[in-house]
Amino acid sequence: MQASPARVSATRMRLPGVKSNVIGDPSTSLGMTKAGYALLPTEFYEQRKPSPLPDPYLVAISPDAARLVDVDPVTAAGDPEFLAVAAGNTVPPGAEPLATIYAGHQFGSWVPQLGDGRAITLGEKNGYEWQLKGAGLTAFSRWADGRAVLRSTIREFLCSEAMDALGIPTTRALCVVGSDEAVYRERAETAAVLTRLARSHVRFGTFEVFHYRERTDLVKRLADYLIERYYPELLETDAAQPYLALLREIVARTARLMAKWQAVGFAHGVMNTDNMSVLGLTIDYGPYGFLDAYKPGFICNHTDETGRYAFDRQPTIALWNCYALAEAMSSLLELEPAKAILETFEPIFRDAYLAELRSKLGLRASEDSDDLLLGDLMEAMDLDDSDYSRTWRSLSSVTKTEDTDFSGWFTDRERIAAWLERYRARLAREGSVDAERRARMNAVNPKFVLRNYLAQTAIEKAEHKDFSEVRRLLAVLRRPFDEQPEHDAYAAPPPEWGRHLVVSCSS
Repeated sequence: MQASPARVSATRMRLPGVKSNVIGDPSTSLGMTKAGYALLPTEFYEQRKPSPLPDPYLVAISPDAARLVDVDPVTAAGDPEFLAVAAGNTVPPGAEPLATIYAGHQFGSWVPQLGDGRAITLGEKNGYEWQLKGAGLTAFSRWADGRAVLRSTIREFLCSEAMDALGIPTTRALCVVGSDEAVYRERAETAAVLTRLARSHVRFGTFEVFHYRERTDLVKRLADYLIERYYPELLETDAAQPYLALLREIVARTARLMAKWQAVGFAHGVMNTDNMSVLGLTIDYGPYGFLDAYKPGFICNHTDETGRYAFDRQPTIALWNCYALAEAMSSLLELEPAKAILETFEPIFRDAYLAELRSKLGLRASEDSDDLLLGDLMEAMDLDDSDYSRTWRSLSSVTKTEDTDFSGWFTDRERIAAWLERYRARLAREGSVDAERRARMNAVNPKFVLRNYLAQTAIEKAEHKDFSEVRRLLAVLRRPFDEQPEHDAYAAPPPEWGRHLVVSCSS
């Protein structure tokens, strides 16, 4: 099966298309079991211990992520043993560290071997793989140093936790540990390690590396592992064709993930096949960005010179990546049924995206004309450079007779007044009650998203050893739908300097 750069059709909406005192004794608090992935043949990984990080210090910890792995965040913040584990200086009981191999299509070009060049999975806790990103050299580091810098680590830490709070599937971020060790990117920076958690870190590119090496036995072994571990229901519901069912589930999860990204205004920036999760998670935060002004063609990654991963192309690229995955699984699949599954991506995405947008409008039912209503609103936002998050949030203030904030985001008042007349008529047809609708809308239209200028402010303070802004911003972003009037400044569109921030693949 040839991977096809398929194109999702456009619509009026422009669909792209230490002594441990952490809850008990170390064997039950910091102790782990080896990752299930370690049960696979050794061709899938290398055993590798983290490289010690000199003189580590805790930058921030996510209380919500900590609870996933039975870590008390308050106690852990002052525990030298927890710090040593998070820095990669100590391997906890039961852990068997490893770095995994994979390949990928990077910006559309085939790269035959990639892998965890700076990430090491220690083991598992409560079903979550406990991985250190920035933990030093591995067999897959190629020319790199295996380290991460404080800047990029803070960005991934904050965005992972922000995305989870927005209800978007994602890897989680437990903590950031820093060090004064020098790391060189465009300039000299300081090192850091991110502890991230996920049920699995397997990527589309994990299938690809074995497919293109003609190791169909390992392609099958990987598929069997994923089904047994993460999709066991397929052994009952689709016992005759479990691999086809696995592809179907991954395609569907990916399509629904794209709907959530587009609805919230999130641009990933590097949608290579090695950055696509087989569990439908958002993974590998680099040069991401949330929309400020609504521009469908927004390119958040300065490195992306052709705009391959522009905001409005994300669903199209996700489908392209699903074709690449199907190609990598082709030894397990029949051609025509696999093609039929790939063809489900667009309707799944479209239905999920429309459902997300109807919810943002406060609608409870669907009408055939909803795509036109939505498309005209988003066209007006594009023409007026309306702030994406604030415009949606302010729409909840519209009632049958009043508009206290929404129209202020547009310069063409006549145009938006005509749109509001159609919107109110639509609400009337389903008997919408203003107060109830406002509550529904404010539960799905976030007041707070991680704008690049907010992250940059936190990073600049952290680079001077002031971590208060990282922690404060994390707390705000964990409650994105709450009013939090004391933090209104965090909901503001970017100041002039914040409109011109540049992020790249080194971010």
